[in-house]
Amino acid sequence: MTCYDRRDLGLLLLRLGAGGVLAAHGAQKLFGWFGGHGLEGTGQFMESVGYAPGKASATAAGLAEAGGGVLLALGLATPAAGAAAAGAMAGASAVHAPNGFFNQGGGYEYAATLGLTAAGLAITGPGRLSLDHALGHTVNQNWMVPTALGVTAAVTATVVGMRNRRLRKREEGEQEALFD
Repeated sequence: MTCYDRRDLGLLLLRLGAGGVLAAHGAQKLFGWFGGHGLEGTGQFMESVGYAPGKASATAAGLAEAGGGVLLALGLATPAAGAAAAGAMAGASAVHAPNGFFNQGGGYEYAATLGLTAAGLAITGPGRLSLDHALGHTVNQNWMVPTALGVTAAVTATVVGMRNRRLRKREEGEQEALFD
């Protein structure tokens, strides 16, 4: 019989905490649970902050958060789960960045913390108290970590870059003429 150590218990707590919070946020977007606005309302919000099309963006963010969160909590496909959740939180951080760092002022502190936790779990692995361990790490191979994080980083950079271009174009269209 294997004895679990502090590291395994600590990773379990991190996975359950961060995964649970991420899953709840995703459920708000996808289903309107926990006071969320569902796909319609979240889609309208996403469109208003530059993520278009809004409903598709809400679906992608909701699936990354809910799916990544549930998988992190279970300790299953940890590299992909952590990378997906980190990518969603990077997109959320981009929305909140103009408000500064701290959450109390609408900043990106909370999203960045969840994203870094998810990325850290993707890199560290789920520990022995996980489905990945129980299944012999078939969906938690070492090569999957850089692959999942690299693909997610590329997709996230593209999506956030497209959003930033949309916002710049929107601002240019709203500027007043310098001369009459």
